[in-house]
Amino acid sequence: MLFRSKHITFLSILTAAVLVTSSCGKDWLKPEPLSFYEPDLTYVDAAAMRSALVACARNARIEYYGDNPPILTEMLFSEITVEGTTDKSGPAQDLNLLITPDLANLNNADRARIFHYWSEGYKGIKYANTVISRIDNAKYASDAERNAILGSAYFHRAMRYYRLCMQFGDVPAVMKEFAEAKTDFFSTKRDVILAYIKKDLDSAKDWVGDNVNRGEVTKGAILHLLTKVNLALGEFDDAIESATAVINGGAYSLMRQPFGSTKKNVIWDLHRPENKSLGENKEGLFMIIDRFGDGGYDGGMRIMRQAVPYWGTNVSTPSGKKGTNDNTNPEFVQSNLYGRGIGRCRPTPYSQYEIWSDTNDLRHAKGNWMNMEDLVYNDMGLKNSNDPYYMKNLQLRNSSGGLLCTDTIRSWFGWPHYKVFIPDTENSPMQGGHSDWYIFRLAETYLLRAEAYYWKDQLGLAADDINQVRTRAHAAPIDAAQVNIGTILDERARELFYEEPRKTELTRIALIFARTGKAAYNGKTYQMDNFSDNNFWYDRTIEKNVFYRDGIVTNHGDKYTVSPFHVFWPVPARSLQANPNGVINQNKGYVGYEKNIPPSDEIVD
Repeated sequence: MLFRSKHITFLSILTAAVLVTSSCGKDWLKPEPLSFYEPDLTYVDAAAMRSALVACARNARIEYYGDNPPILTEMLFSEITVEGTTDKSGPAQDLNLLITPDLANLNNADRARIFHYWSEGYKGIKYANTVISRIDNAKYASDAERNAILGSAYFHRAMRYYRLCMQFGDVPAVMKEFAEAKTDFFSTKRDVILAYIKKDLDSAKDWVGDNVNRGEVTKGAILHLLTKVNLALGEFDDAIESATAVINGGAYSLMRQPFGSTKKNVIWDLHRPENKSLGENKEGLFMIIDRFGDGGYDGGMRIMRQAVPYWGTNVSTPSGKKGTNDNTNPEFVQSNLYGRGIGRCRPTPYSQYEIWSDTNDLRHAKGNWMNMEDLVYNDMGLKNSNDPYYMKNLQLRNSSGGLLCTDTIRSWFGWPHYKVFIPDTENSPMQGGHSDWYIFRLAETYLLRAEAYYWKDQLGLAADDINQVRTRAHAAPIDAAQVNIGTILDERARELFYEEPRKTELTRIALIFARTGKAAYNGKTYQMDNFSDNNFWYDRTIEKNVFYRDGIVTNHGDKYTVSPFHVFWPVPARSLQANPNGVINQNKGYVGYEKNIPPSDEIVD
């Protein structure tokens, strides 16, 4: 079953002795509840409804937090990163072997987090449906307050369905609260769901404002998500309209000058934890709020553990000695400056080198971006032996051309220090502490509108929007002749690393190519009738991701592979097995596809 919801659950049971009457009966042995959770008595006012929306927000937060957070799975199913763990089998490298409906059931740090997106997606939908189904059971100060809460719930539900439709294709459409376990779900056509949530978002944008607390749903966030849905439906004029409403709405603007408590450079300042939710920061449309002690993940984001190379080992000096040490014992504790990484989020040559042709781009400037050669040999054994390389910059090769790093997949690559450096007071050495995080940001809105202009062949306007993002980073502007979908994807890779769900957005673009028949920059056209066999998502991934293209093998002997059908993930087997009275369709390429039936073309409220 997709999820289980019960109206009544015991919060605790009275087990202590109670007053006994003179009777010899044993009624006093019967347990009595201290309290009940009864939705009809709980969701009675605006405060209670907002508490359910808080559950939605916390559900969204866990995509980015903890060890091997789910966002890394989105990133490795693309051209920008691969899973860099090389000391064991199981991490998602050989996707042809490991991405199956049964293995999709697994949800731990050593696996792809596919089940997280399925299960947590429907949990978020459940929380939103609770508010939507009960919206008129509560009392409000005004109709405006009611509508703002309803609009926020529509947003949360729509955000989960947008992701599920791009990750899994046709999925069950659950648009109301269920009080009992349900085992007869059926899949609904992806476009039917997208059209439904478009209608919800069109209503919500008129009900929700921007003058709300950070972490709450904003009008800007609704319009931003609506832009993505409009693009996915091929409604490009509507996408331009909704994106323009954010850009010209007056509540948001790109940050262009140093600001906040740091005032170093605008790119650095934009991504400092202390600056993200400042009132003067007008760029964030929808935020995750995460502060130490607020009940979030212990240990914080751990982003430096994920996205920084495993530089503390596998690196030697040209003299053949152990070169680096990432613990807190060295005289120079390098991990306090850059974090103690394990190289799980390994960038590809495409995202690490190929997209960075402009030497003025602040996003790749020294100090904002780190290369391994910026680190130094800090192992105390070097100092104790008077080795001349102590505190000198790292080298990849010795004078004879021999490699000085025994695992270049995991232990030798560059990273966007400005984005992943999150000071950490809970882990030693540092792994990445607590920080607010952008889910939607105005820079992406510009790139979404640029994409809508691209689909309409208005390349001059597309270039104008791309240049808003580029020139803010001090990169040179481009002209209309340079615009294609690759240009837009390159800019997204520069700007939105560890923010955008890359697989979701690539799949959306692949579906638009198949829907429109428009030729991509590779000269190919695509169709919907063989989408899982021939699609732009796969062609782009193979073109730019050398690990998958060349079948690179790790030191542990695991090969990187990917196939066209991975454009959609497998529906986890446990959800199919727990639905005996219905049919949830499996995606092509996975066991169970042969049992599919036509998906529903309507949603019955």
